[in-house]
Amino acid sequence: MNKKRSEIFDDVLKELDEAGDLITGERSQTRFLKRTNAMADQVAGARQEKVLRLVDPAICVMWEGHNRAYELLNAENCADLIEGMKAQGQQEFAAVVRRLRPAGQGDGPEYEVICGARRHFAVTWLRANNYPQFRYLIDERELTDEEAFRLADIENRDREDISDFERARDYARAVDAYYGGRQNLMAERLQVSPGFLSRFLQLARLEDAVVNAFATIRDIREVHVRQLRPLLADPKSRDNVLAEAAALAGQGLPAPEVLTRLKNAGKSARSRKPASNTFSHPLGDVKLRRKGNMINLEFAATLHDTALREAVEKFIKSRKQG
Repeated sequence: MNKKRSEIFDDVLKELDEAGDLITGERSQTRFLKRTNAMADQVAGARQEKVLRLVDPAICVMWEGHNRAYELLNAENCADLIEGMKAQGQQEFAAVVRRLRPAGQGDGPEYEVICGARRHFAVTWLRANNYPQFRYLIDERELTDEEAFRLADIENRDREDISDFERARDYARAVDAYYGGRQNLMAERLQVSPGFLSRFLQLARLEDAVVNAFATIRDIREVHVRQLRPLLADPKSRDNVLAEAAALAGQGLPAPEVLTRLKNAGKSARSRKPASNTFSHPLGDVKLRRKGNMINLEFAATLHDTALREAVEKFIKSRKQG
């Protein structure tokens, strides 16, 4: 046993001696062993003590890299948490924060919230609505931005109250900010498949017009972009989808209806028959059908050259006018 550890144990023994008759026999030995084991773990780095604090939520702000849209939180979508806190009389799980400045030095917030936006909103709402005794329970940590990002992602990945689009937007910011644009490295650090990450990054790149077609970004799911991507990639359907999205903006329709209307707009453009022109002539008709960048002539094999020539000349004239 080294000198430092021996001194720690001596301090523990001294505390036990001072306790006198309060701890005796087997109970004394058990408590001593527990405390010495805990001290040994801490000295060896196998144990980390956490200090939780109860603070006024007003001294906390959301970290700029937080993956939740705080402005979308309200008493309705946080009702389960608010009611749970009322029932428990307290916040059950601590939020993870980083310190911004030493207490009592300077002005402004003291902490930034890494995980715990809904808890912050719930406590703030309760304090403003007849429950002033509630305080915000925090767990202060020292974290790099990349560590903070991964911690927030792990905590919220399986939660249904954070939307796919919020997560996608967070991933798109992080891949450049922390991983130099290397998707494979980011997937490895998050312990997700490259395919999973790629799908969310594609969602983050969804056109603003389509995003605005939904009532709120919390309605947008990763599966939506998978269904819309082929229609947005096809020149035949893209304009129709974007036009329909612009028409839907601000209507506040349910997400399934928005998705159906966007898909129908794209599919109708795809199913539209290629434009055709018929050039009539007393000797016979010539049809010109457009297929993409190609034009096909359709006429009877016995058609006279004069009729064919005039049909082509009419087409050339109409193209110049168009």
